[in-house]
Amino acid sequence: MKKEWFETWFDTAYYHALYGDHNEEEAKELGAVLLDFLHLPPSSRLLDLACGKGRFSKYLASRGYEVVGADLSEESILQNISSETEELTFFVHDMRKSLRINYFDAVFNIFTSFGYFDSERDNLKTLQAVWQNLKPNGLFVLDYFNSSYVTKDIISECHKKVGKIDFFISKKVVKGFVEKEIEVRDAGNVFHFKERVQLFSTSDFDNLLGQANLKVLHRFGDYQLSPFDEQHSPRQLIIAQKI
Repeated sequence: MKKEWFETWFDTAYYHALYGDHNEEEAKELGAVLLDFLHLPPSSRLLDLACGKGRFSKYLASRGYEVVGADLSEESILQNISSETEELTFFVHDMRKSLRINYFDAVFNIFTSFGYFDSERDNLKTLQAVWQNLKPNGLFVLDYFNSSYVTKDIISECHKKVGKIDFFISKKVVKGFVEKEIEVRDAGNVFHFKERVQLFSTSDFDNLLGQANLKVLHRFGDYQLSPFDEQHSPRQLIIAQKI
């Protein structure tokens, strides 16, 4: 069976090279803002869903919480295992399935780690799994780009050089998705990858979260938790609660 783009691209060294500037400082700044706002008790159990290389998980654990990082990428999880402690563990996991029933006080899904799937059913299965993972009244933090903002000034083509590797990137909107074609040129070799993430409006998220029995409590427009403005906010950062 042919693999989805996210099942292969995230496991490559080129993915990590392209996005290497997304560093731990960025995760620390967002984590500090969110934890200050949420006021989670010290005994809280937290899930970083689609944790990637674990930078956000590591910060949460550094604040004294019990943290689980979960990601579909085996390569990312293998790299993260060396950072495990009594408070921090990592698992290869498909976000469409529950990990631990009624276990977590909060689930975080940040840095646009949603919307990969072609069907609304899979999106809903993900949110239903989040609901199952959460304790009663547990909190879900979903960080996504603001579709209205992103599509308004989309950069169709760009070139990025990382060391000796050249990345030629083109973007376009196709049937409700932002599609990114990535051509990699490395030492005379050429490789092609893609990313494909769905465009969600506020009403799209409200509908999906509502179907999963997750009630929206707050919606912010950036990592400073500014009020959300559909035309000008770069992010759509949602805090919802299990009901």
